[in-house]
Parts: sequence; structure tokens; C-alpha cells
Amino acid sequence: MRKIVILAVVAAALATSACNTIAGAGKDVSAAGKAVTGAANDVKK
Repeated sequence: MRKIVILAVVAAALATSACNTIAGAGKDVSAAGKAVTGAANDVKK
């Protein structure tokens, strides 16, 4: 029983850290997309 509780806590910690990592990656991709859009708009002008 104790091993199951420990495994559940470790799994929850890993899931939380994975969500933060994915959120950070999403922000990076979004920033890159905005930079490309800005550059494209500058070229159009």
C-alpha cells in the first residue's frame, strides 16, 4: 500500500512538471510566431 501511495505522489509531481514544461514551450512557440508575423508585416510595408 505504501509503495502505491509513493508512486502516486511521484506520478503527480511528474505530471505537474510536464504541464509547466509544455506551457513554457507553448509560450516560446507563440513568441516565435509573433516575431515571424511582425517580420512579414515589415516586409509587406
